[in-house]
Amino acid sequence: MKAIRIEAKDQVRLVDIPRPEPRDGDVLLKVRHVGLCGSDLANYRGLNPLASYPRIPGHEIGGEIAAIGTNVPSAYTCGKRAIVVPYTSCGKCSSCRQGRVNACRDNRTLGVQQEGGLADYIVLPHAKLILNDTLPAAHLALVEPLSVGFHAARRGRVTEKDIVVVLGTGMIGLGVVAGAAARGATVIAVDVTAEKAEAALALGAAHAIASANVTQAVADLTGGHGADVVIEAVGTPETFTQTIELVCFSGRVVYVGYAKEPVAYKTQIFNLKELDILGSRNALPEDFAATIPYLEKLGVKADKLITKRFSIDNAAEAFPYWLEHRDATTKILIEC
Repeated sequence: MKAIRIEAKDQVRLVDIPRPEPRDGDVLLKVRHVGLCGSDLANYRGLNPLASYPRIPGHEIGGEIAAIGTNVPSAYTCGKRAIVVPYTSCGKCSSCRQGRVNACRDNRTLGVQQEGGLADYIVLPHAKLILNDTLPAAHLALVEPLSVGFHAARRGRVTEKDIVVVLGTGMIGLGVVAGAAARGATVIAVDVTAEKAEAALALGAAHAIASANVTQAVADLTGGHGADVVIEAVGTPETFTQTIELVCFSGRVVYVGYAKEPVAYKTQIFNLKELDILGSRNALPEDFAATIPYLEKLGVKADKLITKRFSIDNAAEAFPYWLEHRDATTKILIEC
């Protein structure tokens, strides 16, 4: 079968590998669509410390069941469409014991610590599939990245009383916008370009900012108090420290992006504002469950999230394309 493999930094090629077979408790999924994630791009660029080479990327996966192993519940039948939950959990670490399996200490995400789904077929435990025949096939691959944003909004304890600033309107940031808006919050979307910031308006943002003076713009929209919640979805030292400027006294900061370089803070602001500072990682089943009806309601409008599509035969071209058009790219989808 065909697969796309990152061989080394800046080296991607189409390869032929054996088709896997489902074992006890497994299903064989015919992969239909795979979304490329920032972690895949970082691996291509040699910047992902969690991944090694060679690696088949891809964890934003939608497909249909092609074969079934033994001891699989009867609901899992051939032809059923499914969304992939791409994380593992050990069940024993402190996170898992608290029910926060998304942050498992020993998590191995598809396409990062283990082979991913950018191939014709992939074998998975049946419990890692969410059956869905209501979403269009291409939209199944949008559920996981949007659910990460929904999880970040939940981590921030966002309510209808809050003004929420979202820094970054890539795919994860747009998921944060959607998740916060679904909770009734007033959302201010911030990005470096007006076009990307304004894309968030269609997903529920009340305001879009691409100003050079974001601090002043947020102050104007919040009566000088700052935002109740600021959620960072960029992953740069500048945006990490910017959150502390933009958040109000007794506010909440959530980091769903992660900076690749050390970040320096004036930590006295943490105390003076008495901030809650939270990390956010992956998504929980309830986040997937909240994202699916949101996408169902969004309907064909969700197609606007997909910037460009590549076939698996020319998927190697997707990585340099993304680098060249990074400011204008929300989601690249590979059609298998």
